[in-house]
Amino acid sequence: MKIAVIGYSGSGKSTLSRKLGEKYGLPVLHIDTVEFKPNWVIRSLPEKQRIVAEFLSQNDSWVIDGNYGKLHFWERMEQADKIIMLRFSRLQSFLRVIRRYQTYKGKSNRPDMAKGCHEKLDLNFIWRVVYGGRKKELRDRYQKVIDLYSHKTIHLNSQKQIDAFWKEEEQARLFSSLYL
Repeated sequence: MKIAVIGYSGSGKSTLSRKLGEKYGLPVLHIDTVEFKPNWVIRSLPEKQRIVAEFLSQNDSWVIDGNYGKLHFWERMEQADKIIMLRFSRLQSFLRVIRRYQTYKGKSNRPDMAKGCHEKLDLNFIWRVVYGGRKKELRDRYQKVIDLYSHKTIHLNSQKQIDAFWKEEEQARLFSSLYL
């Protein structure tokens, strides 16, 4: 099983991906761990592309979370059996980021972040969550994903929908175990 999780900053991509990996025993790649080295240093594009390409080639099943268009985005979408698109409102995303910051403030042990990147919340990141990460280019990319892969795309726009998704996943797992 291959699952791509995409969506707006602060919508819960990494948490959902981690839980999916745990539930199905799949390796998880958080693209933020590829993007950054310790102290928020950005890796070179060729190095990032190499890391993602190696992960894709070395794993028959996976969960990958993140948007990053230059990091084999369309290859990930094509290979994925499921694409989960999280598009929470600006307010929901902002509040989730605030909660995450309160949980990990001053720590660098977030499982979806590169080692040595201490949790921070600055104006640039807030701007990205509320405005910058919702630009037309990204909205157009999401629309293209929907146009090309509607048959395997799941839209989740709130925590209530994520909770319903988990309930459906559990019911599907139970149902399939009855007939195997």
